[in-house]
Amino acid sequence: MQAKHVQFLIAVAIVVAMPLFMQSGSLASEVLIYGLAAMGCNLLLGYTGLLSFGQGIFFGLGSYTLGILLTRLPLPMPVALASAVLMGAAGAALVGWVAIRQRGTYFVMLTLAFAQMFYFIAYSLPGLTGGDNGLMDIPRHSIAVAGQTVLPLASPWQYYGFVAVLFLLVFWLLRRVCDSIFGRTLLAVRDNEERAAAVGYNLRLLKLQAFVISGAVTGLAGALHALMTGIAPLSNAEYHTSEMILVMTVIGGSGNLLASLLGAAFYVLLGDWLSTLWPRWLLILGVVLMVVSLGMQGGLWGLCQKLWQLARGGKANDKADGKALAPAKEGHA
Repeated sequence: MQAKHVQFLIAVAIVVAMPLFMQSGSLASEVLIYGLAAMGCNLLLGYTGLLSFGQGIFFGLGSYTLGILLTRLPLPMPVALASAVLMGAAGAALVGWVAIRQRGTYFVMLTLAFAQMFYFIAYSLPGLTGGDNGLMDIPRHSIAVAGQTVLPLASPWQYYGFVAVLFLLVFWLLRRVCDSIFGRTLLAVRDNEERAAAVGYNLRLLKLQAFVISGAVTGLAGALHALMTGIAPLSNAEYHTSEMILVMTVIGGSGNLLASLLGAAFYVLLGDWLSTLWPRWLLILGVVLMVVSLGMQGGLWGLCQKLWQLARGGKANDKADGKALAPAKEGHA
C-alpha cells in the first residue's frame, strides 16, 4: 500500500478514535479545525519553503465572512462556508502577490506587516467586524434540504461529525495536490529556487498558487471555528493566531500533512490540560515547546518515524539472529 494511502487511513483512524477517548466534542472539533489551518500553513512552509506570519489574516477573514453573512443576510450555512473559503483565497492572493516579490527576511516582514494591518483594520471597523468585541451570536443551523433536516449540528458531537467530514475531504484533496506534478514542483522550488528558475518554472506563479490554496484552507478553518464558538473574535486576526498556527506546523513536522494534525492535537490538548493546572500555563507550554524544538528537529512526525524504524530494526535483527543460529545448531548436531 502506498504511503499516501496509509497516511489517509491513519487520519481516518484518528478522526474516528477521538470521540472514543475525548469527552468534549468542542475540543475534538478544535483539534481538527486547527489541523486544517496547520495543513494550509504546511503547504507554504513545508512544500514551498515560505515562512509566513500572515495565516491569521486568512483565518480571520474566514471567521468574519461567515459571521457577517449568517448574522446579516439570510444565507444557508453551506453558502456562507463557501464564501469564507473564497474570501480566504482572495485575501491570500492579495498578500501573496505582494509578499512573493521579496525573499527571506523581507518576505517574512511583509507577511507580518500585512497581519498587523489587517488586525487594525478589523479593530477600526466595529460596525462591520464588531471591533474589540467581535461578531456575536453567530447561528449554527442544521443543514436542511427542502425543509427537511439532513445533518443536525446542534450538539458538539454532531458538529464534530460535520467538521470531521470536511477535514478528511480537505486532507484528501491536499494530498492529491501534494502528490501531483504541481506539488513536486513546489518541492523543487523549496529545495533550490535558482535551479527551478533555470529550468523554466514561473516561481512567482507557483508561489502565488500555493498562497491561494493555503488561504482557502485556512479561511475554511476560521469559518468552522466561528461556527463552533458562535463568535468571530478579534483575536482570530491577531498576530498570536498566525504564530500559533506556525508553531503547530513546526511542532508536528513540516513537509507532511498528517504531521500538521499531530501538531495541532499536541498544541490544543496540551494547552487544555496545562490550563487546568496553572493560570500561567503558557509559561509551561513555552518550556515544553522549547524542549520539543531542541530535541526533535523533525517534529512529532520525525519522532514517530524514528520510533517506527527502531521497532522494525529490532524485529529485523531478531529474524536475522534466528536465521544465523539455525545453521549453527544443525552443524552442531
